[in-house]
Amino acid sequence: MDLANSPVQSGPHTPKLVRFSGNSRDFFGIWIVNLLLSVATLGIYSAWATVRTKQYFYNNTSIDGHRFEYLATPMQILTGRVIAALLLVAYMFCIHYFPIVGAVLAISLTFLAPWFINQSFKFNMRMTRFRNIRFSFNGSYGGAFKVFVLFPILSVFTMYLLMPWALKKIDEYLCNNIQFGDQPFSTKLSTSTYFSAAVTTLLCSLVAIPLVLGGIFVVGGNITDSSQVLFILIPAYFACIYLLKAIYQAMIRNHIFNSTSIDQVAELHSNLSPANFAIVEVTNILAIAATLGLAYPWAKVRKAKILASASALTMLAGADNVFDILDSAESSLGDEAATLFDIDVSLT
Repeated sequence: MDLANSPVQSGPHTPKLVRFSGNSRDFFGIWIVNLLLSVATLGIYSAWATVRTKQYFYNNTSIDGHRFEYLATPMQILTGRVIAALLLVAYMFCIHYFPIVGAVLAISLTFLAPWFINQSFKFNMRMTRFRNIRFSFNGSYGGAFKVFVLFPILSVFTMYLLMPWALKKIDEYLCNNIQFGDQPFSTKLSTSTYFSAAVTTLLCSLVAIPLVLGGIFVVGGNITDSSQVLFILIPAYFACIYLLKAIYQAMIRNHIFNSTSIDQVAELHSNLSPANFAIVEVTNILAIAATLGLAYPWAKVRKAKILASASALTMLAGADNVFDILDSAESSLGDEAATLFDIDVSLT
């Protein structure tokens, strides 16, 4: 049963549905201005565009009347992007003129990646506030290196048979290192659920891919220009990818949410239908392709609404006793370094 259609009862420990009140018309205005100014300023305005977009979606997402807040400033993100751009230019320069140095840098990036991921997640958590309490992230370099580097490499040597387990360890690492104020998240995920989601996705691909290829063959047989076939093949390819990805993501999202809680503070719930989510994702990508990108705001709002309608939160007795430890904490060099990066690291 979809949470959006479930009867809502009153009571202190009743699950409160997540509400998303945004609409595609308002977001289209924000998006088109962001796009035009980003192009006009050669990408400099993209930092402001990121903040405006995230603030719009955060501020329109609420639970029991309490809205989320996004606290980052454009200058924080712009600084990080300038540094990242300079590092990229230096890397490309070394690759072109000093191949050996470039190779060493490429290897070094493998060891730096866990630190970047931790800093990115730390930044995004610190910039998120709910009920006047900020989130935080306490992941370690060793823990990140293990789940983001060692476990995926290990799965390669097992013909990717251990990849579902490796993905489970990544999600557990991220969830168990998040804090809401002074209270940590707690989650215990099931390896069998990840394997089940992977097998389900694989079985769906055995049905979806032949159907897509058959449809392309039938339609393409009546087309003489090969370039026109590409206009059919490319959208069909992405539609198939988004279909399979949505099925997997919905199953894993439900498992993560329903297995996660904040002790004595809150319990998370999700009942996202894989079929409905797949339909939304596929029609979104086709609409974006058909409108040359103009449907992007509509698609993004539509996705946010289905995710919100399938989510709920139960606030427990200790919810009013959470303290925002970041408000009184002294800024350290490591903490401030997190503001230099705006890498998108998120849970499924």
